[in-house]
Amino acid sequence: MSTTKILITGATGYIGGSVLGRLLVHPESKSFEIVALVRSAEKAAKISTLGVKTVLGDYDNLALLTELASNADVVFEIVDCDRLPPNEALIQGAKQRFEATGKAPILIHTSGSAFIMDDAHGLHGNHKVYSDLQSDEIEALPDTALHRNVDLAYLKADKEGFAKAYIVTPGCVWGLAKGPLVDLGVQHTQSMLIPYLLKAAIARKQAGYIGLGKNIWPLVSNADTADLYIIVFNAIRKNPDTVGRGRDGFYFAENGEFTMYEAAQAAGKALKELGILDSEEATPFSEEEALKYLGPYWFVFGTNSLSRGERSRAVGWKPVDGKDGFLASIKADLVEILKASPQK
Repeated sequence: MSTTKILITGATGYIGGSVLGRLLVHPESKSFEIVALVRSAEKAAKISTLGVKTVLGDYDNLALLTELASNADVVFEIVDCDRLPPNEALIQGAKQRFEATGKAPILIHTSGSAFIMDDAHGLHGNHKVYSDLQSDEIEALPDTALHRNVDLAYLKADKEGFAKAYIVTPGCVWGLAKGPLVDLGVQHTQSMLIPYLLKAAIARKQAGYIGLGKNIWPLVSNADTADLYIIVFNAIRKNPDTVGRGRDGFYFAENGEFTMYEAAQAAGKALKELGILDSEEATPFSEEEALKYLGPYWFVFGTNSLSRGERSRAVGWKPVDGKDGFLASIKADLVEILKASPQK
C-alpha cells in the first residue's frame, strides 16, 4: 500500500484534535505519514509519542505553511476560516505539489455556517434554510459574508485544477472533546459559542440572550463533526469522481437546531444548580451589555443560520447526537469553565 502524506493544522484544537485522533485509528493508518503543525514544543513532544511527526510553527509563518503543504497529498486545515494569508500559503503549497507531481492534492478546509447567517437580532427564526446540495444558492452568497474570503480562495484553487477542495461547514459544535489527544492533555476540550454565553452569564450574574432569543442555529456534536471529516476523506479515497468538490464541495455538519433562548435557559438552569447564580431566569442583553460581555461579535448571538447537511449524509455521514444531548452538555461545559476559573 502506497504512503499517503497528510498535513493537519489545528491538531491541538477542539475539532482538529478529534480529527487527528480518528486518523490514528483509521483502518489504513499504517499507510499514513501524518505531519502536525504545533505551536507548543511541550505539546509537540507529547503528540510525537502517538507516531505523528510534529513541526513547530504557527499561522504567522507563511513560508513554513507553504513548505509543509507542498509535501502533502492531503491537507486538513482546521485552524482559521477568516485569515486569508495563511490559507493562501497552504494553497500555494498545494500548487507546488501539483507542479512537482502532476497530481492535484486534496484540501479539506474548515469553514462554518455563519456565512449564511442573517441579522435577525434575536427577534425571529424566519430564515432561508440552505442545503449543502444547493450549490447555486451558496455561490450567490455575497463575497463579504463571514468566512467567504477564505472559502473563495479554496474554490478558486479547485477551479484552476491544481487542487481538489472540500469544505466542511459545521454549525454550533458542542460537547466536550474526547480521545487520545485529550488524554495527553494537549487538546482544547471546549467549543466557543456556548462557553462564551456561560462566561457572559457568570460575569453578568444572569443568563442572557439577544433580542427575544428566537433566532435559530444548527447544532452538531464534536464527535459527529470529526466523523464527517473522516467520512469525506474516505469517500474521496475510495471513489473521488463521485464526491462533490469545489463549488459542489460544501459539507454541512448539523443534526438538529436550537434557539438562543433555549441555550440561555439551559445555561441559567445549570448556573443555579451549581450554585453560581441565585436565579435561573434568562433575560435579554442590552446592546451595552452584549458588547461588554460577548465582545465585538456579539451580534452573531442574535443571528439565524439554518443549514441541512444533505450532501454530507449522501456520502455516508450518520450523525447520532441531537438536541437533547446538546442541552445537557451545557452543564458539562460549565463544570469545565469552573474548573479553570473557580468562583468565590
